[in-house]
Amino acid sequence: MKEKVDRVEKLLAVLLLNNIKDSSISKKATQLNLAGFSNIEIADLLETSPQVIANALSANRRKRQTRR
Repeated sequence: MKEKVDRVEKLLAVLLLNNIKDSSISKKATQLNLAGFSNIEIADLLETSPQVIANALSANRRKRQTRR
């Protein structure tokens, strides 16, 4: 069962990344985060560090808060 869940998660990641392939790392990180992926998983998918992902997500949150 765990293997099936892992495959579904990988498929979800591929589909999300394909839909936003020309987007910034920040947008990709946000979409994957909203889909439930952790910073470490997102970093692995985007081939970067978890700190870069954490910074991108934090910057996005700040941008959304200032728009309100």
